[in-house]
Amino acid sequence: MGSGRRWVFAAVLVTALLLLFGVPWWVLVFAGPDWPGAVEVGGTVLFVAVAVAFPVLMYLGHRRAGRDWAARIADTTLGVVWVLFAWSVLANVARIVLALAGVANPARSRIVAAIVVAVVVVLVVWGVVEAMRVPRVRTVEVTIPRLGPGLDGTRVVVLADTHFGPIDRASWSAATAAAVNDLGPDVICHAGDIADGTVGQRRAQAAPLGTLDARLAKVYVTGNHEYFGAAQEWLDHMSELGWQSLHNRHVVVDRGGDRLVLAGIDDATARSSGLAGHGADIDSALAGAPDGAPVLLVAHQPSQVTTAAAAGVDLQVSGHTHGGQIWPFHYLVRADQPSVHGLSRHGERTQLYTTRGAGFWGPPLRVFAPSEISLLILRAG
Repeated sequence: MGSGRRWVFAAVLVTALLLLFGVPWWVLVFAGPDWPGAVEVGGTVLFVAVAVAFPVLMYLGHRRAGRDWAARIADTTLGVVWVLFAWSVLANVARIVLALAGVANPARSRIVAAIVVAVVVVLVVWGVVEAMRVPRVRTVEVTIPRLGPGLDGTRVVVLADTHFGPIDRASWSAATAAAVNDLGPDVICHAGDIADGTVGQRRAQAAPLGTLDARLAKVYVTGNHEYFGAAQEWLDHMSELGWQSLHNRHVVVDRGGDRLVLAGIDDATARSSGLAGHGADIDSALAGAPDGAPVLLVAHQPSQVTTAAAAGVDLQVSGHTHGGQIWPFHYLVRADQPSVHGLSRHGERTQLYTTRGAGFWGPPLRVFAPSEISLLILRAG
């Protein structure tokens, strides 16, 4: 990274920290509550100390061979401060309402501060519960005009964004795998971001993926987090667990004399990772596919649907967005991706299903963005 880019990165980081920690400090401590001096000083010292420690812990926890204890603290801090920031901004609505009602400071600002703290506590506790539970099943019927009658009713389970990481979720993984098997899937697709870390670090958490059972196929593609250092390792390990790794390739499944192409491409970040032989390549993925057979493409990022539509893919399944994970982050996700969750159409033929994902990245919270196991029931046109 050049010196100019380093300065830009540093400026963006400092600005983000000032906003994330400064806005809640202003609302809770300084902007009118007229707390006793000791409270103001103590609150200010607390916000400054956490703001300074946070980037250090993020670096220690998320660098290569990072320390899980640091990641757990930093990630939880990020989740709490994001919720605190969002609701501190929204607190201005309450401030205006109270002002119109004739409530003066410091009572007005103290009421606002109390509301913010109460809302944040409730949302953080609820968000942790939502993140740690076994994902609910979301069932969607998808009509594919080119699908033959022999494959009508095919049950496709889409998993994505399991993100096995610093918090040991081996029991969660086993329960999620059991929930998938209970659905009686014909096809299971893992759309990437299995874990944050190496196979050696996350082997126990990923092990239940080897217990999943599908009648026709289990297929997997890489996500962007695999390209933080262990993409080929995870491709190899998923093959060891009985999955077919769709590294720019396809497999064909059939039932009742009708065929379905299951294709996969590398994540959109694969080429820039510099890892030899990696980079999304739809032409290689579809090379030799039977003419006229419908194509289900597994691609981690919804933004890859542009390539899919140009290639005449019938259905793309993706993850990556987490549905925003912590409200209102989905607005930022929507600026980068064509879909945050659910079924959408792109061009005349191509449909895209974006799952909210089963796990979480970073903060162990999900607020107004529930996790899901997606069950797609394919219908012939």
